[in-house]
Amino acid sequence: MTVNVEISADSLLGGRSVLPYAPRSGLDWVEIVRHGISSQALDSMLRSIDLSQSELAQALDIPERTLARRKREGAFSREESAKLLRLARIAARAAEVFDDLDLAIGWLKAPAAALGDATPLSLLDTDVGADSVMDTLGRIEHGIFG
Repeated sequence: MTVNVEISADSLLGGRSVLPYAPRSGLDWVEIVRHGISSQALDSMLRSIDLSQSELAQALDIPERTLARRKREGAFSREESAKLLRLARIAARAAEVFDDLDLAIGWLKAPAAALGDATPLSLLDTDVGADSVMDTLGRIEHGIFG
């Protein structure tokens, strides 16, 4: 029997073992992003959403060499932190819509007709693409697929 555990952006990023405190609002996230998310969040994301470092680098539009350098340095820049949070928020939203993280990750990696047959993951490198993915998730949640 599978226990349904609520998936959140902060849990995908590693929770309290990685974040300085548990964010309770969007304003909390602003402060975390401004100070830079710990590079330990990268390993947590890779495990949580079953992506290779190469796939994650592409989804975030951050070169793999930069990801490796950030792991050594200990923290992401403000812009990189925002990109990482965007991916975590969308993965968490997809898990909520599909009521299963594995199904959500499968959906993120598969071509979607509602997104012009692009994979949702491939659109997350821009705000506009991420908004389109979120809109599509909302339509799926409400039974509107076209």
